[in-house]
Amino acid sequence: MKPEKLTVGVIGVQGDVSEHIAAISHLRSPDNGAIDAVSIRRTGIIPNCNFLIIPGGESTTISRLINRTGLAKEIILHTQLGKPLLATCAGLIVASKSANDKRVDTLGILDITVNRNAFGRQIDSFESHLPIKGMNTPFPAIFIRAPAIETTSKNVEILAKHKGHPVAVRQDNIVGTSFHPELTFDTRLHNLAFFGDPITI
Repeated sequence: MKPEKLTVGVIGVQGDVSEHIAAISHLRSPDNGAIDAVSIRRTGIIPNCNFLIIPGGESTTISRLINRTGLAKEIILHTQLGKPLLATCAGLIVASKSANDKRVDTLGILDITVNRNAFGRQIDSFESHLPIKGMNTPFPAIFIRAPAIETTSKNVEILAKHKGHPVAVRQDNIVGTSFHPELTFDTRLHNLAFFGDPITI
């Protein structure tokens, strides 16, 4: 039987879109099937996607544009249908219940509150070899103007912490990170978000 062809949609209104698409090109499904990636800037595409990514970038811009284009409603419906979503850095902020910033109209699909730029401005960017639950070796996490997760509900599983703050979480079919997994050659976070298994290396 031929493996099912899967599609990952990357919200493409702003941010690290091409980097995620490049990372997805290195993925294979558990049955060794192909995985396509599409950049999404308009409605009508998300319903045909198996997986979805809200990338890093500028959270105020992403939140404004997904609401203006109608993508916000489709993202919410995607998660309500139980389909996997990976939200990274600014995407984590947009997915959260509260960004503690009135300029960001969050989706409220991830039951956390965040502090934008908690780990400093771009000049304070850094990499940390981060132990993540389920992975047998640390993950090379790249933090760029990274948000910190301030509070989580009991429904949210903390996968990793940095300096006492949760920086990777999972709530049912949603995985969120404060860092940028797409900027590494390590695809374990994408595998974890989409297939529930980091496929350790």
